[in-house]
Amino acid sequence: MSVSNENSTSLNKYISDSGFCSRREADVIIKAGRVSINGVVASSGNRVADGDSVLLDGKEIGAKPREVYIALNKPIGITCTTDKRVKGNIIDYMDYHERIFPIGRLDKPSEGLILLTNDGNIVNKILRATNNHEKEYIVEVNKPISKDFLIKMAGGLPILDTITKKCTVEKVGKFKFKIILTQGLNRQIRRMCEYLGYQVLTLKRLRIMNIKLDRLATGDWRHLTYQEMKQLNKLLKGSVKN
Repeated sequence: MSVSNENSTSLNKYISDSGFCSRREADVIIKAGRVSINGVVASSGNRVADGDSVLLDGKEIGAKPREVYIALNKPIGITCTTDKRVKGNIIDYMDYHERIFPIGRLDKPSEGLILLTNDGNIVNKILRATNNHEKEYIVEVNKPISKDFLIKMAGGLPILDTITKKCTVEKVGKFKFKIILTQGLNRQIRRMCEYLGYQVLTLKRLRIMNIKLDRLATGDWRHLTYQEMKQLNKLLKGSVKN
């Protein structure tokens, strides 16, 4: 039984990933002749490719899906919901071959960085406001930005029966500013601007924690890199899950 190393998994790891036992215990089970691949008794060193049928004592086992972490530059008009009854939902837009879901939301009229995953453990760690994880945006409004506007936006405003957390706000153009939030109230930036008499014309998210949009084109997506995940997990280490 010969399987290419490319796009395949060692049999003992495959069994271990299923949650049945450790790799060492899997080696013992394989040597005992209790495992078959596509109807052939397996041996140590065999590998499993997509589509292979792996039986343990005559019963099918499957590896847990590998964790998927995706960065998408969401276009305007896409809704961050898993409800496929909603026209323009993000799941249909992605058309990904595995079940994934967005981490948080980005308004339909907004664009920019949104993360998607199949790892439920990471979601609340990122989303909980008490974890103080940064999200950075660039915003264009309908009239010139004043010093008073910047001070009030940064200092906290009364919306949705609460006072927004202090945040970093920087003017980058006559009508544009950058803002870094550590909370995620519903339509927060738009509501803050409206409170001060401004209307948001465009809103784009540039960064979530250490994950940056950079040159990812509108509508395109990519898997997070090993280095990004390493840094992300480091930042999440002390975070509360629920």
